[in-house]
Amino acid sequence: MEYKNLGRSGLKVSVVGLGCMNFGMMNDEKESVDMVHKALDLGINLFDTADVYGERGRSEQFLGKGLGDRREGAIIATKFAGPMSSERFDMQGGSRRYIMQAVEASLKRLGTDYIDLYQMHRFDGETPIEESLRALDDLLHQGKVRYIGCSNYAAWQITDAEWIARSTNLNGFVSVQNRYSLLTREIEKEVVPACEKFQLGILPYFPLESGLLTGKYQKGKPAPEGSRLDQWKNFAAGAFSSAEKVDKVEALKKVCERYDHSLLDMAMGWLASQPAVSSVIAGVTSQQQLEQNVQAGLWRPDDAELGEIDEITALPDEGFGPPARK
Repeated sequence: MEYKNLGRSGLKVSVVGLGCMNFGMMNDEKESVDMVHKALDLGINLFDTADVYGERGRSEQFLGKGLGDRREGAIIATKFAGPMSSERFDMQGGSRRYIMQAVEASLKRLGTDYIDLYQMHRFDGETPIEESLRALDDLLHQGKVRYIGCSNYAAWQITDAEWIARSTNLNGFVSVQNRYSLLTREIEKEVVPACEKFQLGILPYFPLESGLLTGKYQKGKPAPEGSRLDQWKNFAAGAFSSAEKVDKVEALKKVCERYDHSLLDMAMGWLASQPAVSSVIAGVTSQQQLEQNVQAGLWRPDDAELGEIDEITALPDEGFGPPARK
């Protein structure tokens, strides 16, 4: 396993992380616990979850049970700010009141006394970001949280948070978790340059487009029964498997054949090769998938193949391009 610093911090994270969104949904408690053990055995140390994953916080609960007495060897990354109740409007967001409630609830579910990386799951336009940062800074000083990050932030929101943290002498975000893959590269326009400027580590989610980039789906054929794209039906077609994306996958498969590696290798290795990416967060439903992801994360494309990939999936030339390589 390869390890990288999480952004400008000294925290070392495995280049392949385990996304735990399936815990409590597609994986039951035993499967989740076994998955955590397998991940640790494979050298994965970054486990990403959220308070809203799984019914009533089950993802956090299952992750905590899985880590057990191996907690010290793991980096727990969880999130807050998503709606935890459909009945109470104040059970979400980035207010000081809610952050202080949310962290205690997550600590209890995880069965730990500290969270390694506490991430704001979404921007809260109704709460000043300084209020959120001051509350998170207090948690850092209390030792309940070790590092803080954000998720689904636009570039201007990342920049604003960085400026406020610097100008008020507060701890700032060290990571940004946004959707990013071979087929979804919009963050390269503004978010990636902002992260490179401020040395924030990117943690891509949906790196495999819910399985579209694993090679198991075939153009013109229905998704395998029981797969996520099969279960999600019309939502999947719009969010992951549009006709345009399917055509790009077919083109990428031909590149993989010429360079003699799998589509999964390309999907994981391409992201891992991006300078600002610290760890690729991939969710799985089986230990076999986990092993395959770890192996794929070791592969790296050469310059010639990178050029061919960009011809297929890079954003239109509007003054933006793929992130500069160092």
